[in-house]
Amino acid sequence: MKIVPVVAAIFMSLAATVSTPALAGTLQCVPYARAQSGIDLHGNAATWWDQAEGTYSRGNSPRAGSVLVFKASRAMRVGHVAVVDRIVDDRHVVLNHANWSRPGMIEKSAMAEDVSEKGDWSSVRVWYSPTHSLGLRASPAFGFIYANGSNGGSEVGSTPTAKMPSDAFQAAFSDLPKQG
Repeated sequence: MKIVPVVAAIFMSLAATVSTPALAGTLQCVPYARAQSGIDLHGNAATWWDQAEGTYSRGNSPRAGSVLVFKASRAMRVGHVAVVDRIVDDRHVVLNHANWSRPGMIEKSAMAEDVSEKGDWSSVRVWYSPTHSLGLRASPAFGFIYANGSNGGSEVGSTPTAKMPSDAFQAAFSDLPKQG
């Protein structure tokens, strides 16, 4: 009956490699944004805005390397954070983020559009991979948290840096990944 312990040991070793639920190791937006931006905040994404007060500069102008903080909403119960890769024009940026279009999926070069009336990034549409377009839903946002020492310094509300000319919008948008 020595076969039973061997079979059991094989089964246990195989189970250890495949028994983890698919979502248990899913990368969330918070650790991804923290690693990519150097902004050392923790907890749900929607709490980052208040946590940043007194530690990091905040504002409503995007800067390369800053983190766009989305408010909690019915569609995003804990908010969302995304890192600004580059600025296309006053109303468009390119984001890198995780867990937006699909659980755990890292998206690089995802277009985001400011659809707020005042142009203050308080309402944003973001590239949604399953539809290969900007999302139909506008998501509420607090604004941007600036990494200390990153592009743009610490002046809140200053002019965006690393800005592309407006005519480059179409070129930047056409390079977006067609993931599904």
